[in-house]
Order: sequence, then C-alpha cells, then structure tokens
Amino acid sequence: MKVRTIGRMGRGCQDCRIALVLPGGGARGAYQVGVLKAIGEILPPRAPNPFAILSGTSAGAISAAVIASRARRFAAGVADLERVWANFHCHQVFRSDALTMLRSSLHWFATLVTGGLGRRNPRSLLDNSPLRELLEENIGFDAIQQAIDRGYLEALAVTCAGYGSARSVSFYQSAPGMEHWDRVRRRGRPTRITLDHLMASIAVPMIFPAVRIGREYFGDGAMRQATPLSPALHLGADRILVIGVRNEAPEPLPAADEPLDHPTFGNIAGYMLDALFMDGLSADLENLTRLNLILESAGQDGRMDGDFGQLRSVETCIQLPSQDIREIAQRHVDAMPRPVRLLLRGVGSMDYGGRQLLSYLQFEGDYTRELIELGYRDGLARRELLESFLRGEPVEGHAGIVGWDQLSEEYTARLPKPSMPL
Repeated sequence: MKVRTIGRMGRGCQDCRIALVLPGGGARGAYQVGVLKAIGEILPPRAPNPFAILSGTSAGAISAAVIASRARRFAAGVADLERVWANFHCHQVFRSDALTMLRSSLHWFATLVTGGLGRRNPRSLLDNSPLRELLEENIGFDAIQQAIDRGYLEALAVTCAGYGSARSVSFYQSAPGMEHWDRVRRRGRPTRITLDHLMASIAVPMIFPAVRIGREYFGDGAMRQATPLSPALHLGADRILVIGVRNEAPEPLPAADEPLDHPTFGNIAGYMLDALFMDGLSADLENLTRLNLILESAGQDGRMDGDFGQLRSVETCIQLPSQDIREIAQRHVDAMPRPVRLLLRGVGSMDYGGRQLLSYLQFEGDYTRELIELGYRDGLARRELLESFLRGEPVEGHAGIVGWDQLSEEYTARLPKPSMPL
C-alpha cells in the first residue's frame, strides 16, 4: 500500500508508513479530537486518512476506530468524532442518575462492611452501558475492513490488558501480510475489531467493568502497556505521530510554611490514572530516543541488522497540551451531575488536589469543548511542523524526534549524543 504522504520522505522513501498513536486519557481524549481537527484542515480538501496505521488505547482506541471506519474522508470522520465529543454528557458514558449513584455507593459499602457478598460483589464503581449503546450507534465496524480493502488504511490496533494471562494484548485488523508478535508480557493478535474490543480497552480498573473476549476478561489497555509505541512499530510504521493528553509541567511543591495534607482516596485515584495512561508513553519515547541516537552514532543509515532482527530509526512527532488540563477540569466541575459530584466529594475529589481524577472522568460538553478547542489551537500553532511531518520531510529534532521541548528537564531530549566504540 502506498501511504498518502504529501510529498517524499527525507530518506528518499515514497512509501513510508505513518502511524497515528492515540494513548488513553478518559475525558481528556477530547484534546486529541481537537488536534485531529487541525490536521483535517491542514490536509487538502476531501483528503483520505493520511495514516497507514492507527493505534489506540482506552479512549484513544475509540477515536482510532472512528477514523478507521471513516478513512475515505479524514476531515469528515473527525467532524463526526467532534460532534459526539463536543456534546458529551456523563449520562452518555455511565449511569449518573441519583438512584444509580446511591445504589452503587450502598453496594460498595455493604461489600466492605460484610467482607464480600460472594457472587453479588460489585464489578465496578460505575455502569458504562450507555457508552456501549453510543458507540454501537456511531461506529460502523464493517467499514473498517472496507477501508483496508480499498487502500485507505493498512491496520487498526486496539490494546487491552488480559486479566487472566497478565499480558498486554494488541488486537489488530490489517491488510494481508502482517504477522502477530509475542514479547515479554505483550503480544499482538490478528482479529476483526468489534465493540467488545473497544469496551475492553476503556475498562478502567475498578471504575468500569471488565469485558470478556474469548476465554479471557480484559480491562483498560494502558494497565500493562509499558511500550505504547510497540503496536505501531510491529505493524510497520516508519514514522509516528503521537497525540498525548498530559502537559508535562511538574506540580509545584508547597512552601515550607504551608500545611501538607494527607492525600485523599480521590487524590490517589487520580494519581494512579495519570500513571496508568501516560507514564508508559514517556518511558517508551525515552527508549526510542536512545535507540535513534545509537543507530545515528553507529552510522547505519538508521538501520542495523543482526541475529536479533532489524533495528531501525523511527522519526516521531509528539503533540502535547500547551496548558494544564487539570486546571480546565476544575473550572467546569459544576457542570457534572449533582449525584456524581456527591460521589466524588465523598472520595475527596472535589478539591484542588482531586482535579486530576476529575480531568479523566468529566464527560461534559463544556469541558470537552474547551479541550477540543485547545487541541485545535495547539495543532494549528504547529501547522508547519505537522505539514512537514505528513509530507515525509526529515525531522530536524533531536534524534529524529520533535515535541520534547514541551517536556521537563528530566527527559532524554537533553541527553548528550552517545559515542560508539569502534
């Protein structure tokens, strides 16, 4: 398949495969929609999907599946995606009425007090059956194979975490010729992507129920996904666009004379979700930077062969929010249904420290629209860079990676170039 780059790749490859990687992030996924909207404007009118490979996890898996099902007209597919995200309400994602919230609270309380209720133990904090109905109405899964057959797409990967096997499993639907992979604690399996794969990928532990696929139950794909770039690389990506959902500015520590409060359950839950969704991506990008530097220093023209197989340099563009999404979430907290606010207040998530958890669960239009607008502005602000990347021009960033300028000093964009022994 010849990928629809606007021009030639800097290394002289006209058939480079560009992958789009969309990590998870709950309601923060609206930011990714805004960036995709900007890309839709950057492309020529009525242009098809420019990405040969789409790889998504959790909320990112939903966006990837929508783009795959509408790959013939990329901007039109993004517009459909925006229509849903911009008009979100919590009740479309999980049952948020007062009776359901009360029953959930009492069910969990009874389970804790009695030491378990056997088969009647709660399976999750929230019931996300409304989201299943919404996705079933808005995603044509048969259209994914049609897009592959007609050359608008090579592969779609959706990553889940297997509770039984303790493995990260990337289910992928692809053109013929793609081979499955088995690595330490991760594997890739060919299949036809269905609604169950998406529901499993977004099944945040404790919050949403696990989903059975075959003989195993699966949960949120970010749980064991130590290498979120891996599915795109195994499926043949030459360069990768990553749209993250976390601004990397560190939280300032309290002053010496300020009181230091013990973290609430809500603080800890938000911290865990943040680590779940984003830390693996940061570590994987760091490893990719080191590998690119090693191959560059070895003078192997971006590739190295050996008994271990072939290593290759992969140019990567990283798009991250220019603002702290937690602050945006805190501004819109009153838009959440009152029963949900009461439940979150009970676990200590309605104060300043709990805004991390709010930023992932706040599926309300006021909040998601602001995130879409932020992503759209951020994407257009880097218009020239994105155009160049989609044209296949050489990446001028450190080690063939751009976007590290938005990260803090601790990451490897500022590592010195390693020297290789002769």
